[in-house]
Amino acid sequence: MQTVEIYTSPLCGYCHAAKRLLSAKGVSFTEIDVSRDPTQRSAMVARAQGARTVPQIFIGETHVGGCDELHGLDRRGQLDALLKG
Repeated sequence: MQTVEIYTSPLCGYCHAAKRLLSAKGVSFTEIDVSRDPTQRSAMVARAQGARTVPQIFIGETHVGGCDELHGLDRRGQLDALLKG
């Protein structure tokens, strides 16, 4: 199983939806709260090639994007394969 990292903020509904999908699939993930940490936010923006919104989701070395992209992968049947590596 690939490692999953998700950059979030506590009041973000999209963050909660992405975490619900991952949890429903039994996927453990590392959550990085960028709401009060400018250093982590800067690292997220750099890693996500300029994306500034949360969530930003990484599966292994693959930048998935946000919640919509994560759900899109799942709808197309591609998320499970990506998670498995």
